[in-house]
This record gives sequence, structure tokens and C-alpha cells, in this order.
Amino acid sequence: MTYQTPSDQADSPATRYRMVVTSGHGHTDTAALADQRLRGWLKREGYDEPPPAPATVPDQPGPPEATRYRIADRTSLDLDTGRLRGGSGRYLRCRVREPAPHGTRQTTLTVATPPGGPTWVRLEAEHLPSGPSVRTSGRVPVPDLARSLLPLLDAADGPGAVRDHPTVIGPREVDRVIDELCDPERRLPIVVASIPANLDRDSWLADTVEPVLANLTGLAVLYVLDHSARPAFNQALEYHPVYGGAVRTYLPGLDPAARGDGVHHPVMSRHLIEENPRRAAAILAREPRRLAADTPLPDVLADVPPLRVLPLPQPSPATAAALADETAQEQQAGADELQHIRLQLRCAERLERTLLAEADEQYDALRHARAQVRVLTRRLVAAAGPAAADPATVATDAQDDEDGTPASFSDLVSRLGEFPALVFTGEAKEAMALDEQNAGSGWARLAWDGLLALQDYADAAVQGRAGGDFKQWCEHTPPGCHPFPPRKAVRGESHTVSTNAKWKKERMLPVPQTVDPSGRAFMGAHLRIGGGGTAPRLHYLDDCSGTGRIYIGYIGLHLTNTRTN
Repeated sequence: MTYQTPSDQADSPATRYRMVVTSGHGHTDTAALADQRLRGWLKREGYDEPPPAPATVPDQPGPPEATRYRIADRTSLDLDTGRLRGGSGRYLRCRVREPAPHGTRQTTLTVATPPGGPTWVRLEAEHLPSGPSVRTSGRVPVPDLARSLLPLLDAADGPGAVRDHPTVIGPREVDRVIDELCDPERRLPIVVASIPANLDRDSWLADTVEPVLANLTGLAVLYVLDHSARPAFNQALEYHPVYGGAVRTYLPGLDPAARGDGVHHPVMSRHLIEENPRRAAAILAREPRRLAADTPLPDVLADVPPLRVLPLPQPSPATAAALADETAQEQQAGADELQHIRLQLRCAERLERTLLAEADEQYDALRHARAQVRVLTRRLVAAAGPAAADPATVATDAQDDEDGTPASFSDLVSRLGEFPALVFTGEAKEAMALDEQNAGSGWARLAWDGLLALQDYADAAVQGRAGGDFKQWCEHTPPGCHPFPPRKAVRGESHTVSTNAKWKKERMLPVPQTVDPSGRAFMGAHLRIGGGGTAPRLHYLDDCSGTGRIYIGYIGLHLTNTRTN
């Protein structure tokens, strides 16, 4: 799956920022760090310095009341600390409300710790409009408070460190990162950036990667693949690779062994990044922002009672307390309902992913059956003679002949230059040897259909309009583009083939050094040119996200596998 970039995909108005991480410190130390950074931030903003946050938890029964401080005109700071709902665990919360155009800017920092559990930190920044008809476009930027807090907290999402900058990983760290990607409990996306093979790592990191990932602070775990780490990483994630300067977002729920799972983890090409880095950074932040807003809160944060601030001015102590309790109950009911909706949404998304995978398989079978019907129809027409042919079928076949479809692989090889986005790096003699087979002419026509479809796909992929990989393109070919049977488009080799040293070596095929310094790359993706264990295959490497080309490293009889001799 590639990122879509039409201008009408703007963010929802005033998209909030939410960071939810665990701290590497206990509750007391984390609360002290949070208070220190909050006070420093308010001081830099020119506000009056508030008193320090309470160091102890009050023992009074019921929800505690927040202490409100006026730190500037129309700007307030609310502080409260207490027990979590149920009486166990504790929390500290700080809320700052500032005037903003057409509304109020609200920043809430919460530290919560359950008995015997890790300390959680939640930072939320949002724009509250002044009225129901007021809409402010754009998104709330990453708070400075997030950038200053993360380095001190030793923040994490499961085993992954959440830092304010991307971490470069070498070959020794690949296994650890793979484990993090496959962790079923992780909440945050893991964003992995690659480096073009011919560029200096540090320059690409400073000039391209760091700016384009700047909007992801606190929303994702950020990594950059070193040149030496990329081969091992992509070998381990055969169906989810990233290379050529592209950036890939690995959402929670990654299944590295599922070929069809790759479409759920979007890739942003180098072309789109370099074309407009600022826009690319905004696009990359969309899905992590949505995930942060929709993912249910951890239980400990959901158990933080609603903020209870006495209204001003107070009509009377009894009335004010009653109003505060009523407001707190309403807020808690709303928070519980929102948490329930988030849990339902997560279950629905998981079910949707499962159903989509099953639908893809069923759709593949249907398209394959239709292709078989067309083939059998043509054979029937050929056996019965022209008189028995359906006029539409005859017209289609005649049009194919007029279009100049090659009748041999020799002709096909000589015309490969007609495809500007396809680069043939293999041996021509392997392809031309197929003409000696009885089905050579039919195979050549099918291979030509595959080349036409690959060219259309490459044109769209370079512009970010492909909507997925080549197989998905075949399943949903846009009108006016050349079709190719989806069942004959294979994303990669089986685990047995890709882990057999000899068989894998056969599929290490030539590519330019701009793609891989070694001059070779594993080409597991292929097209089935015919059926049977020895029928031809066309192996290719999709580098549309890097060099903007598809490299065809082999056209010939089926390479060695468990079904060939």
C-alpha cells in the first residue's frame, strides 16, 4: 500500500495531539520530571510561575478537587492529584487553558501508576472552538512539552523506545527491531525510513529523514535503516520491505508471514518525499494521529477520575459542590462511553482486516475462474472453426492481433524498449529459448500482457496513485489500464524457497548499483506465464518507491523449487 496524496485528503479540523507512553521511572520521579518540564515550558511562554505540584496524594474521600491558578489573563492552570478509581494506584494531572484564535488551546498532562505496574504518561493538546459553528482547519502541532519530556522519561511502547528523534539501526539491531514489530501488544506504529543506496547516511538523515518525521514525535517509534542493515531487515520481512529512500509505517498487528498483510502498512516513496517534504511530513502523521485518537486508553489512564474544578464565581459552597459532582459524573459517563466506543472500533478494525484478506482470496479465485473460461472459450472457437465463434470474441482476438502483440519471445525481447518504466536486466537467451516450447506463442502473449500491466502500474506508483502493490493493482485495475490475471501475479516466493540457499541464489538477479551496491537483489515477486511446474516465470523487483523503475531480472522456465527437478 502506498500513501495517497490528493489535496482533498486534508485532516479533520483541529486534529488533536495525543501521546500515551510508559515511563522508565517510578511515579514520584516521573511526576517530578513532568512538573519540572511543565513549569519550564510555562516560563518560556511568559506565564507566571505556578507553585509546585502536590507531592503527596490527599486522603479525603471522593474525587479530589483541582486547584486552579490564574497564571495570566484568561490563562489558567489546574492541578490535581489523587487515587485512581477503585481506590488503588495514583495519578497527577496538570491542565493548561490558554486563549487561541476562535477558541481555547488546552494542554493536559497526566501521570498515572497502578499498584505494581509501570507508570503511564498521557499528553494531550487540543483546540476547543468557541462555538459549535466555529471550525479551525489543520492540526494541533506537536507540543514543545512532548519534545522536552521524552528524553527524560526513557519513554517506551512495550519493548520499543519512544524518542524525540529517529534511531539509526545497524545489522546487530535488526532482530530486536523485528521482535518489536511483531509484538502483539504494541500500541504505536513503528516508522522505518530507508536510505538510498548511493547517498551518504548522515546527510540523508539530517536533510530528509529528520524533517519528514518531525510531526511523529511521541506518536510512533522511529527508526532509520543503515545501509548494512537493510538487506537483513528486508530478508526477514520479505512481504513488508522498505528500501530506496522510502519510508514505511508498520501499524500494530503486523503478520510478517502473510503475503497480503503488506497492503495494511503504507509506504511513502522517495519521490513523494523529495517532491514536497513538508506535505510528506503531514501525510505521514495522519495515520499515527488517527490511531492515537482511536486506540482505547490503557486501563490505568481510563481509571483517572474526571477533572473536578469548582465553577467561578461560587454561588454557595453547597451548590458549587453539587454542581461540581454533577459535572464530574457527566464527564465520567462520557469518558466511559468513549472508551467503550474505542474498544469496539479496535475489534471492528481487526475483523475488517480478516474479512478483507478472505475477500481477496475469494476474489482471486473468481478472477482466475473467469480467465479459465476465456481460455477455454478461445480453445473451443479454435476447435470448432470461425463459423462457431462468438462475434465479440472474434472481434477481441482480431483487435489483439491488430495491436501487434508479439507472437514469440524473440519479438518480445526486441521490443522491451517500448516500456520506459521497465528495465530488463536478465539474459535474453533465457527468454528466447522459450520459443522452442509448444506453447511459446501463447506464453509470449501472456508475458506481453504482464509487461503492459506492469508499465501502467509503474506509471501510477511513481505518482502515488497505485493504491497498493502490483497484485492489488491487478485485482482492482483502473478503467483504461491493461489487465493481468491477479492469480498470476505472485508477491513473493514461499518460505521454503526463500530460505533454501541454492534456490534463493538463483533468484538473486541483476540490478543497477543505484538500487543495491552489490549489483544483485532478491526477486521473489514474479508473474506466472502459464501453468505447471516448469511453465515460465517473469521475476521482477518493484523499485517504484526508489528509482521509479521496475527491474525484470529473469524471463524463462520456472526456476528450481520443490516441484521442479
